[in-house]
Amino acid sequence: MVRVKIYKDFNVRKQHQNGIILIGNFDGLHLGHQKLFNEALRYKKKFKLNLGVVTFDPIPKMFFNKEIKNYRISNFNQKIEYFNKYKVDFIINKKFDKTFSKIECNSFIEKYLYKKLKSKFLFVSNNFRFGYKRKGDVILLKKFQKKFNYNLIKPKPLIKKNKIVSSTLIRNYLENGKIEIANKFLSRKWSIEGKVEKGRMLGRKIGFPTCNIDIKNYVIAKPGVYSVNVKIEKNKKTFKGIANLGFRPTFNQKKILLEVNLFNFSGNLYNKKLSVDFKKFIRGEKKFKNIDQLKKQINKDILSAKK
Repeated sequence: MVRVKIYKDFNVRKQHQNGIILIGNFDGLHLGHQKLFNEALRYKKKFKLNLGVVTFDPIPKMFFNKEIKNYRISNFNQKIEYFNKYKVDFIINKKFDKTFSKIECNSFIEKYLYKKLKSKFLFVSNNFRFGYKRKGDVILLKKFQKKFNYNLIKPKPLIKKNKIVSSTLIRNYLENGKIEIANKFLSRKWSIEGKVEKGRMLGRKIGFPTCNIDIKNYVIAKPGVYSVNVKIEKNKKTFKGIANLGFRPTFNQKKILLEVNLFNFSGNLYNKKLSVDFKKFIRGEKKFKNIDQLKKQINKDILSAKK
C-alpha cells in the first residue's frame, strides 16, 4: 500500500508546505542518496517537519536527448517503495516537458520553492543544476537563502573506493557486468520489475520454460546470463533462478529481452508482475551452432547459479 502522497505539480496541500524538500532524480536511491535522506530524516525529527521529494519524469537527460532510451536504474514504483522506507511524506513527480524546461532558474526558486512550497530546508547534491539552460546551481540557491527564507543543505558526496557514489557510476558497473559491486553501492540487489509477456515459447520448446519481461527504460546491464532471485506479485515466497538478458543471438532476436527461468516452480505467470533481483554475472551472451550446444550450456549455467 502506498503511504506517501503523490502530486503531479507544485500545488501541494497546506500541511505539506513549510517543510524539508529534497530535489533530484534519485535514480536507484544508492548509498549516496541514502546518506542525503538520512541527514534529511535527522532534520525531520529535530524540527518536526514534513519531508518532501521533488523529482522529474522523464529524467531531464532523457528529455533533452531522445536517443537515450535505456537509462533508469529503478522504475517509479520502486522509487515509491524506497521513499516509503525513508518516511517521505509527499512526492512531486513533475512532468518534465518543453514548457517546464524553459523556466528561468530565479523563477523556479521564487515561484515553486518559495511561494508554492514555502520550503524551510532544501537538500540538493553539489552538482545539482536547474532552470533554463541549467543556469541554476548551488551557488545561486545559497545566494537567495535569506531572501526566500530557506536553509540550503548540501551534504558532502559519499566516497567509496576513491570514487564518488553516483547513479552514473552504478550504470557503468551494470553495463560492464560488475553486478556485485553495483549491488554494494545500492546496498541491495539491483532489480528489474515488469509483467510477464507471451513470447515465441522457444525456451519451452527446448526444455527450459522462461518468463519473458520487456525491460522498457531500464539500463541495459551487460548482456548475458545471471543468477537471480525472483518475487511474484501476491506471492510471499522468493524463487531462485537464472536470467538471460540480451538478444538471443542463436535465435536472431533483434529486441533486447529479459528471460527468467525459475527453479522449482510450475504454473502460468502470464501478465503477472515479477521483481527480478540480480545476484551474480555468470557469463556473457554467445551464439551457439545448434540447439544441443545451447541446451548443454544452459545446464551448466543452472549448475553455476545453484552453486
